[in-house]
Amino acid sequence: MSPRRNRPKGAGESAPGPGVEPSGRYGGFERTEDWQGEDWQVRRVAGASAAGKTYRCPGCDQEIPSGLAHVVAWPAYSGVDERRHWHTGCWGAKDRRGVKERRSRNAPRY
Repeated sequence: MSPRRNRPKGAGESAPGPGVEPSGRYGGFERTEDWQGEDWQVRRVAGASAAGKTYRCPGCDQEIPSGLAHVVAWPAYSGVDERRHWHTGCWGAKDRRGVKERRSRNAPRY
């Protein structure tokens, strides 16, 4: 026998306002972080929410495969059109990385 619930499911939860997406839809809560002097909206995406889609991470320029949990970030002042999908590790290491230079395979490294 399972213990009795003290209150019904959903009691005390307020409904989200108009235009606000529920946080559970994409698997994580949205938060604001400061990066390079700007506020960024950051949301974790569960792997199940990303099934059937691939993205390119701006941190490492590698593909984020379908079904892999990752982070979505965009500047707070802009809309969702500026969203970028990052590997979780790349988003965490963004301050420790330099600017990624794009070279051809035959180009010298100096």
